[in-house]
Amino acid sequence: MKKRILIAAVLTVIAFFSYLTFTSMNTKTGVAVASKKTYTGTLYVSGHGGHFAKADVTIDPNNAEEPVKVNNLDRIVIGDKTTHQTHDPRIDADNKDLMFWSTYKLDPGNKVHVGKSDLKTGNVIKDVAIDIDARTKGPAPLYCGSGQTKNSYIPVVMAGEAYIDVFDKKDLQHKHRVFLNELGYKPGGYKFFHGTNTPDMKSFVVAINLAEGGNPNGKIDILMLDLKELENGKVKLLAKNTITGEPGKTITFREFYTKDGKYLLQSGGDRMFLLDAKTLKLIDEEMMSAGENHDVMPTPDGKYAIVTLRAPVNVGIEEGSKTITDGTLQVYDMDTKKLVGKSVSVCVACHGKMEIKETSILCGLDGNLK
Repeated sequence: MKKRILIAAVLTVIAFFSYLTFTSMNTKTGVAVASKKTYTGTLYVSGHGGHFAKADVTIDPNNAEEPVKVNNLDRIVIGDKTTHQTHDPRIDADNKDLMFWSTYKLDPGNKVHVGKSDLKTGNVIKDVAIDIDARTKGPAPLYCGSGQTKNSYIPVVMAGEAYIDVFDKKDLQHKHRVFLNELGYKPGGYKFFHGTNTPDMKSFVVAINLAEGGNPNGKIDILMLDLKELENGKVKLLAKNTITGEPGKTITFREFYTKDGKYLLQSGGDRMFLLDAKTLKLIDEEMMSAGENHDVMPTPDGKYAIVTLRAPVNVGIEEGSKTITDGTLQVYDMDTKKLVGKSVSVCVACHGKMEIKETSILCGLDGNLK
C-alpha cells in the first residue's frame, strides 16, 4: 500500500513539473497559460550600406514585452554604399548556406548588381553587373522583391516601368526579362512591383500598387502567375484579387508565404496584410504603430511572423540630438492576429557601437530559424 502511495506521489510530482515545463504564468492575472515555442536562428536584413545585418536572434512569444532578443549583430558585406545598396536577400531553398541578392540603385558605372554569397564565410561567390532595361526611366528604385525555382533566381524591379528578371542560379546568366503590359499594367498606372514564389514553386505572386498620376491610390492588385511559364519568359495569369488600404500611406513592398503554403504575408507600409494563399482573399490587416512595414517573414511552423520596420529614433543628446530612421524587427502572432510586444533595433543598435549616426534604410529580410 505504502509503495503504491509513493509511486503515485512520484508520478504526481513528475506530472506537475511537466506541466510547468509547458506552461508559463501570466503575471497580471496569476493564471497559468500554455507556454509558446521559442525560436532561435539568424536573420539577414538588407540595408543601404552595401551589407546585410546578420542578427543572431531568440524569438520568445512568451515575453510579451520584448519577444525579439538580438544575441549578436554582425554583417554580410557585398560591396559598399556607392555600389551595393540592397533590399533583397533570398536564401536558396535547397542550400541554407547560400544567399542570392540584388541591388536597389545603380552603381557609379550605371550598372545594377545581382550576386550570391556564402553565409558560412560571408564571402561573395559571384557578382554580376548588368544594365537596366532601356524602358526603365530613372536611376532608382530597382531590384527589391525576389523569388526562385530550383534552377532560377527571380528578382523583381520596382522602377517606373517595372519588370521581372530570370537568372540561372549556377552562373547568374540572365535568361529572361518579363513585363506585365499584356495584363494591362502600363507606366503611370502603377507604382512598384514586388513578388515571390509559392513554397511548391508552381506559382509566383506579384503585388502591384495601382496609381493615378504616378501616385499610389491605396488599391493593390495581387496577381498569381504560373511560375514554370514565368521561368521561361512568359506570362500566364492564374488568379487575381484587389485589396485596399489608404491612399498615400498604404503601399506594398515584399512578401512571404508560410511554409505550408496556406497564407501569404504581404507588407503594406502603414499596415501588413494576411491573405489566403489560394484565393488571395484578405484574412487580416494589422496596422503598424512602430514604423513603416517593408517585409514579413513567417517562422518555420507558420505560428508567428517577423516584421521589418523603418522606425524614427532619436540619437545623441543636447546639441548632437537628431531624429533618424532605424531598422527594427517586431513579431506578429498568426493565431491572435496581433503584434506582440516592442520592436528591436538591428541597425542603429550596431551603428551606435561604431558611432555612426546616419539614417539606416532596411527593407527585406530572410533567415534560418529553428
